[in-house]
Amino acid sequence: MSIDHPNFGKLADDRVIIFDTTLRDGEQSPGFSMNLQEKLRMAEALTELGVDVMEAGFPIASPGDFESVKAIAELYAQGGPVICGLARTGRDDILRAAEAVKPAQRKRIHIFLSTSPLHMKYKLRMEPEQVLELTVNSVTLARQHADDVEWSAEDGSRTEPDFLCRCVEAAIAHGATTINIPDTVGYALPEDMERIFTMLRNRVPGAEKVIFSTHNHNDLGLAVANTIAAIRAGARQVECTINGIGERAGNAALEEIVMAIRTRPDSVPCKPAIATQNILKTSKLLSTITGFDVQPNKAIVGRNAFAHESGIHQDGVLKNAATYEIMTPESVGWTKSNLVMGKHSGRAAFRDKLRALGYGEIGDNKLNDAFRRFKDLADRKKAVYDEDISALVDDEVMRDNNRIKFVSLDVRAGSKTPPTAVLELEVDGTLHTATATGDGPVDATFIAIRSIFAHDATLRLYSVGAVTEGTDAQARVTVRLEEGGKMVDGQGADTDTIVASARAYIHALNKLLVKRTRTEPAALSA
Repeated sequence: MSIDHPNFGKLADDRVIIFDTTLRDGEQSPGFSMNLQEKLRMAEALTELGVDVMEAGFPIASPGDFESVKAIAELYAQGGPVICGLARTGRDDILRAAEAVKPAQRKRIHIFLSTSPLHMKYKLRMEPEQVLELTVNSVTLARQHADDVEWSAEDGSRTEPDFLCRCVEAAIAHGATTINIPDTVGYALPEDMERIFTMLRNRVPGAEKVIFSTHNHNDLGLAVANTIAAIRAGARQVECTINGIGERAGNAALEEIVMAIRTRPDSVPCKPAIATQNILKTSKLLSTITGFDVQPNKAIVGRNAFAHESGIHQDGVLKNAATYEIMTPESVGWTKSNLVMGKHSGRAAFRDKLRALGYGEIGDNKLNDAFRRFKDLADRKKAVYDEDISALVDDEVMRDNNRIKFVSLDVRAGSKTPPTAVLELEVDGTLHTATATGDGPVDATFIAIRSIFAHDATLRLYSVGAVTEGTDAQARVTVRLEEGGKMVDGQGADTDTIVASARAYIHALNKLLVKRTRTEPAALSA
């Protein structure tokens, strides 16, 4: 059986639509804010990955959110993934979302409304009949502005079955083309998801005309398991994020869902249109943009995902990789780091390497800046690995539009003199210099930054790691800042740990400036 859909035509029953909400649900989690350029780059990476629907943001949240959704929609005016904007049921929300996604050739308005007794009573303070009326009115209005309308029952997994059926029926009757049942608080078990989707498909009139979608949070560590259960019960759209980022414990991870389907076609005979070889570089790009690395043992994209230390395992893998690997590292983009670049490498070779690492075409000015840092790094390091190049390019390319930019740092420290930092920063295009002393060279550097750009943020985390192996490895520093309840993480890399620290602090500070301009609307979830 196939379904007619305005954006997907005749959808085969074994086709699974990948709805990525990294730029919306993922980005609204603490510390994960992105600026416009970062969102555009992430959007391009998601397109290369092959996502079907990209939830670009929540347009009414702030002018910045509206502009980013609109810019992404304009990027796909001639085709590409479906560009989706989120909205509550209010008229202003829906019209704002409609305006933001309008430039896209393929567009969607996504409406969400709480349906569980707990949410209706304490959050909405509405009776069930009022929620039904809002469902009808909001879907009707959205359909006047887009042929593709998704309706979500927030806290759907804790909604009374009969009322959930009534809401879904009303949404379908008034033009919804996709019905999403979120496990908003990560409460459900796999058997709950199978029961809910089986019930809806069997009981609701018109269910055969729409795509059912599943959106699962990971509070109990079951988001991916619940997603697979929903697919087995007939859901044909899965809502997920890269690296599983999102509110609280996060969302179902795209990479885990896709590889589970690919690895177990006997149990989940479905076909997502994802270029799996791009999974790792998309994961790394998101980590670079947000400043949050995945844990080493993270499935699929963690650095230990294909590592074998046990002698028994190593022996088995050497004889036949299938003994302990259910998928190949290459299938998701893992390759060995090769020493192919050095101080004698030219600009053309450097550009080719960037393409191979997934950076695409970089403008000449940005390329020159990155190449300059590469040559400087090659003079200081015996071996330049892919990870080294990624770290330095991300510093130059990903942060090109930041208000505060690192220029230079000179530090004097030792056991006999107070640590002193002489720092140069460019702020809004103007060069500033400061000299400061502190309890150590890092403290002196951070005090110098504060003297140039005064702020009230509190340092909550300072962490140092190595990009690669060896005593000449680049240090990767993570800095977490908090201001007014808003938290951000920044990262910086350099062979000099103090310079890396300065870059990380500045990165976090720039992200905090983005946070300052954003005001979250009430009752945002799903």
